[in-house]
Amino acid sequence: MNKNAPTGMALWIAGVRPRTLPAAVVPVAVGAAAAVGHESGAVWWRGGLALVVSLALQIGVNFANDYSDGVRGTDDERRVGPLRLVGSGLVDPAMVKRAATIAFAVAGAAGTVLALVVGPELFVVGAMSLLAGWTYTGGPKPYGYLGLGEVFVFVFFGLVATVGTTYVLVEEITALSLAASVAVGLWATALLVVNNLRDIPGDTEAGKNTLAVRVGASATRVVFVVMHLAALGVAIAASIVHDRWAGLIVVFGLAFMIQACVDVAKGATGHALIKVLGLSGQVQLISGLGFAIGLAVSG
Repeated sequence: MNKNAPTGMALWIAGVRPRTLPAAVVPVAVGAAAAVGHESGAVWWRGGLALVVSLALQIGVNFANDYSDGVRGTDDERRVGPLRLVGSGLVDPAMVKRAATIAFAVAGAAGTVLALVVGPELFVVGAMSLLAGWTYTGGPKPYGYLGLGEVFVFVFFGLVATVGTTYVLVEEITALSLAASVAVGLWATALLVVNNLRDIPGDTEAGKNTLAVRVGASATRVVFVVMHLAALGVAIAASIVHDRWAGLIVVFGLAFMIQACVDVAKGATGHALIKVLGLSGQVQLISGLGFAIGLAVSG
């Protein structure tokens, strides 16, 4: 057991994985920005509930992943990366599972309110999101162990979260929100790609066949770089095509993107990829929120 590990509330905050939370905030911000200027007007208080749903779902997925990987033995003290509650032996698995359940329940409660005021179709989307969140690494056949984790992140923390936010605000799926959601999804997925690149040795040993394990380190590096380039390109194109020129301030995160891509292309491994993970998070936060602000002020 790590003697330098946090205790008490600090331990649980570490388990939340705060650095992953921009993946929940950015899609809501971009989706809300895409609703600015819509002809029907937006019901802005719904955006607060959309943010609660997104954050609670992200936290629930983090705890569920910690629990499921921990009890399977995928995470242990030899892994490189942030602390895992179960894998480190610091927290009883049942408590982490309970934390995941509470987070999912909060997401479900906030989503229920939105479904009641917007439409029953949100019950279906919400149920799918919760099911996907748990079965990512949980259940008898977790799809995260089959190389499909990137699909989950792109769909639910990109398309669904971004378009869904716009939808609950204006009750319409717009072309701008769809285009913007692709960039958001690529930023979020790039984080998972570099995380799985770092974990290839341990995941291979544990039988966790992520996309990185399946295609190998070299191909994963290419995927990572292409995702960042594509995200930036899509965001720029969406800003121009939809006459939201201020969205071009998405380039404010360019320096962090270049550094992350260069480090990965040069073959960073192990602890060096933790730095890349941080850079990718900065790209997501700075470029994502910059994109959102730009879309909003030019809407």
